[in-house]
Amino acid sequence: MRIINLAILTILVVALSSCSLFKGKGGDSRTTGWEYNNPENGGFEVSEVRDQPTGPGLIFIEGGTFVMGATEDDINYEWNNFPRRLTVSSFYIDETEVSNLDYLEYLYWLKRVFGTDYPQVVNKAFPDTLVWRDRLAYNEPLVETYLRHPAFHTYPVVGVSWVQANDYCLWRTDRVNEMLLIEAGILDYDPDQKNENNYNTETYLAGQYEGLVNKPLQNLNPNSTGQRRAGIMDGILLPRYRLPSEAEWEYAALGLVGNTLYERIIERRRYPWNGNYTRTDERKYYGSFVSNFKRGRGDYMGVAGNLNDGADIPAPIGSYWPNDFGIYNMAGNVSEWCEDVYRPLSLEDFADFNSFRGNVFQNPIRDQNGFLVEKDSIGRIRYEDVSPDEIAGRQNFTIADNRNYADGDAQSLVSTDWKNIPETSKTTDMMYQYGVTSLISDHSRVYKGGSWRDPAYYLSPSVRRYLAENMATNYIGFRCAMTRVGSPMPGQ
Repeated sequence: MRIINLAILTILVVALSSCSLFKGKGGDSRTTGWEYNNPENGGFEVSEVRDQPTGPGLIFIEGGTFVMGATEDDINYEWNNFPRRLTVSSFYIDETEVSNLDYLEYLYWLKRVFGTDYPQVVNKAFPDTLVWRDRLAYNEPLVETYLRHPAFHTYPVVGVSWVQANDYCLWRTDRVNEMLLIEAGILDYDPDQKNENNYNTETYLAGQYEGLVNKPLQNLNPNSTGQRRAGIMDGILLPRYRLPSEAEWEYAALGLVGNTLYERIIERRRYPWNGNYTRTDERKYYGSFVSNFKRGRGDYMGVAGNLNDGADIPAPIGSYWPNDFGIYNMAGNVSEWCEDVYRPLSLEDFADFNSFRGNVFQNPIRDQNGFLVEKDSIGRIRYEDVSPDEIAGRQNFTIADNRNYADGDAQSLVSTDWKNIPETSKTTDMMYQYGVTSLISDHSRVYKGGSWRDPAYYLSPSVRRYLAENMATNYIGFRCAMTRVGSPMPGQ
């Protein structure tokens, strides 16, 4: 116990001493002696913000090491998730799946801002409600009501493709950051945003969106106008909402924080809870199902008067018990999109820190004078892949598009003349002939977690599946994640 207390004391001393090195407002630079935030000596500004606030709807996930991959027999013999130890940085993830009501708010905003001049933007975002149709079942009422009727407001949105889910994440980022600027008194409400004149975090930071300015921040640079907009260095704006990586999703789903003792994991969980059963052992609710899944052939909800999971289709978000991170429905209800491009051997290729496949490195497009080009017609910054000239001489990456790296690029081929293959031909089609010998391509995305229509096997967070990024189903939804900035522990 004395050793543990000493370790905790050491951490606190290190944290406090590190904070004292940078005093922030009114302090002096420890390297030059010049005072921060003083316009009389040049006005170098240092924010007092020391920690990242938790964004709306999110739960903090303390990172760490874990074994990612199979926790039970591979009944499909896919051999695509061999166990591997890796580390995930601390991050944030939604407490629940994104609901129909959440998505309807998004559609309403799009219609209000773009509906008159760019109706295609709104149409592109609409979920595919026809996913409920079945040639040999009568699900037509769900086609008409699941998204729109108030009775389904708290149910997870489905019929959303990976591409649509990413667009929702971008929109959510902008609405949250716009509200943070309003709450800070920097901007005022602007319900009249139209077309390209809408708040976008990137265009705001780049100076291509002004908005209704309430009280701009004071610019301490004596050569300035005395006013400025908020920037990343102020600590007001949050990082972007995004889909979780496959590693983040699996780590969050397992919730191993609940069965770890002094860095020793007591049990390598098969599900987001301890044990190999899908019923709770809590005395008050003994025998109740802990997840929404298909119990057996033709059994989606149990017998009338004694329902098992009590849900024939997706259940409302927040149903059943959360895992030890406090996250709901990480097994069952709906499967969820992850950010990653799917490859069968990703777990063998992954880096062992913040594992991810899908990087396409890009830069904002600039003109010949180095200035950002004008935002596009819907108010977003334009991007292009990093150029070969910029990459030349680098060691950590050699091309912009790394979706195929080590599994799908020309070098991965069993061939002695891969260097002679034209660059334009170096695609996954050379290994994964989509529609001919494989359903895998650069646009195949991972989805995780069992759903209301899956048997218990798929409730294991380790199980991997994939679908084309532009396709949607009635059993795949999503939740958002966010990067943790700074210390992996809040308050440090």
